[in-house]
Amino acid sequence: MRTIAEGQTLRALGDRLGRLTPDRERRWGTLTAAEMLCHLGDAHESVLGTRVPPGAPPSGKPRPVYKWLALYSGIPWPKGVKTRPGVDPKTDGTHPSNFEADRERAIESLKRIAVADPATLTPHHVMFGPMAARDWYRWAYRHVSHHLRQFGL
Repeated sequence: MRTIAEGQTLRALGDRLGRLTPDRERRWGTLTAAEMLCHLGDAHESVLGTRVPPGAPPSGKPRPVYKWLALYSGIPWPKGVKTRPGVDPKTDGTHPSNFEADRERAIESLKRIAVADPATLTPHHVMFGPMAARDWYRWAYRHVSHHLRQFGL
């Protein structure tokens, strides 16, 4: 089961992000390649606690079945699920500015999750409820990979 705690998996995600180009066409959804990078950066920084997205905080309500299905079952994530406004670059999230800087932010924030003190990671996911470090490592892999597949990478 892949997670960003594995160096090889983390490097592979970085390599895939490195192949993304500003003009890459999406296969589904509404995000452009540049917007996707901003979304990833915002989401990662939210996990790290360095960015608090506007809007209601996660309720902390446990959703063990939903969390297991999304993180550990291996079932592909559904396409076109609306994200919360605070990490949506079309609403309250970070808007694209410089593609290379936005890419670097997405990659570096992903790496920071992988090496962060687990006690410093935010304790709850807005949809999945309480999260341990191993859950965040798995979530980060699945989340980034989902969006890369959105662009055929």
